[in-house]
Amino acid sequence: MKYSIIQKQTEIEKQYMRLDPEFYHPSHLHLEKLLTKREYSLLGDLCNLFDGPFGSTLLADSYSSYGVPALRMQNITYRGLLNISNVEYISDDDADNLKKHIAYPGEVVVTKIGFLGYSTVLPKDFERYFFRREITRIKIKNKKALNPYYLATFFNTKYGRQQALRFSSGTTRDRILLINQRQMIIPLFSSEFQTQIQDICKSAYSKIGSSKQKYIDAQNLLLEELNLSDWKPEHRLSFVKNYSDIQQTDRLDAEYFQPKYDEIVTAIKNYSSGWDTLGNLVFVKKCIEVGSDEYSNEGIPFIRVSNLSPFEITEEKYISEKLYSELAPDEQTGISFIKSKCNQPKKGEILFSKDATPGLAYFLSEEPQRMIPSSGILRLKQKNRRVNPDYLALVLNSIIVKEQINRDVGGSVIIHWRPDQVKEALIPILDDGKQNIIQKEVAESFNLRKESIYLLECAKKAVELAIKEDENSATIWLKNERSATEVRH
Repeated sequence: MKYSIIQKQTEIEKQYMRLDPEFYHPSHLHLEKLLTKREYSLLGDLCNLFDGPFGSTLLADSYSSYGVPALRMQNITYRGLLNISNVEYISDDDADNLKKHIAYPGEVVVTKIGFLGYSTVLPKDFERYFFRREITRIKIKNKKALNPYYLATFFNTKYGRQQALRFSSGTTRDRILLINQRQMIIPLFSSEFQTQIQDICKSAYSKIGSSKQKYIDAQNLLLEELNLSDWKPEHRLSFVKNYSDIQQTDRLDAEYFQPKYDEIVTAIKNYSSGWDTLGNLVFVKKCIEVGSDEYSNEGIPFIRVSNLSPFEITEEKYISEKLYSELAPDEQTGISFIKSKCNQPKKGEILFSKDATPGLAYFLSEEPQRMIPSSGILRLKQKNRRVNPDYLALVLNSIIVKEQINRDVGGSVIIHWRPDQVKEALIPILDDGKQNIIQKEVAESFNLRKESIYLLECAKKAVELAIKEDENSATIWLKNERSATEVRH
């Protein structure tokens, strides 16, 4: 058992105002000593911090698929990247009315509820961002003393994450109050070293931008094939449908019959190379729910919809080895995909969300680590080779499937795309040559993303080395690592 003997008055005088014993765990005291052995300052002295709104005038129907991005904790990944694949948007008018909760490109944002300490520098993709209460906006007072890219990188290091955990509170969900966040210790290094970190991060962000563009190019190739390049979904207030259409679909809600959905369906069914339903192309297998009582802070990743994106799978919740072995038992070869009781995904499958944020597809191009997907996710396995999996995943992530989802789940209080509806999704079948072109674009997109992640990891390791040893050691390591990388390429 580890314990610490502390002088309570001394600690309280330091304005921590914390009496919970975990705050004074030896590992935290060791970290505090490590961070204060050189020049440092408190976050609140270096920056102005702003909370997201605790409740606002925004209602569910205030969000849309365009406008000002509304950032949640899920939109900042543990790698230090901004993921807007499942972001919602608010109108410019709503953003104008919520000026206190607007962040701008070049500013640092960091998560403070749930996922603690995930941070990034906002890119120039949008003019401004609305941030919710799970996120803190950080405005640096003097950028000559503190570089925003260095600060975001520090938050993402093991030392930054440990501080976030130390200053957190809450019984059901970890959170950091702004008053505590201001007390975080920020080690300060030379402007030259901080600039090195900035250069690496900017290079990483540039590559991630190129990666996104490659993926957009691939999606545009798909839309061009369907003559939908310039198509914009238009919501009509009035239109006419035949009674026979209502009988065929067994739907009475007007939203289902919006003409924009017919336009998508017609484009797919008129495509010269053909189409088919998803259920004729893949086997569809439901995943499993374990219940929140089984969650732990370490073990085997339990993948929920919030951990899924077209580009990566993140981790947040874990289950025990014992439970994993029950959910992913060893089985004899030859058992069919559908009949198998093993819930461990395999190489070649696509993980596809059906609940909460339906329509997120991630192709497992390599054998995945041990994991169990939640019941909000489906596992898809190819029945035939009519479509290649990279192409299929891109189609599932595209607007042509998103609009089919909107049609099917429209009017639902709880967003849920039923497996039978998933199987009926229409998929255009491009010829092999065009599928291969799209697959190549997707592969290049993912390679650029890997390079970006590698650079961000280098930046993190350099900051950690500077803290653990010294700035000079970190600079030498960075130089050697980048030289080795150039040789490998």
